[in-house]
Amino acid sequence: FDCSGLVQYVCKKNGISLPRTAASQRYAGKYVSRADLQPGDLVFFKSGGRISHVGIYIGGGNMIHAPQTGDVVKVSSINSTYRVNGYAGAVRVY
Repeated sequence: FDCSGLVQYVCKKNGISLPRTAASQRYAGKYVSRADLQPGDLVFFKSGGRISHVGIYIGGGNMIHAPQTGDVVKVSSINSTYRVNGYAGAVRVY
């Protein structure tokens, strides 16, 4: 998986249709503030001013995501310096 492919796959398995790319997925749901994140919300990150990554928030400050094509799916913190600096918002699609 790549990041948006994983998110699209998981959502489809749960009856939710999403666009293919992370940038398009960013606008597929209702905006959620970082303080109001709930498990299942999609969290987005930017690089170079554009959306470059998406994961699924699982609670406790963590997300499940596919770091890059060919890598394994991982659980990572959204509170690392790298993730905080690149945070680009979240949406709720359910």
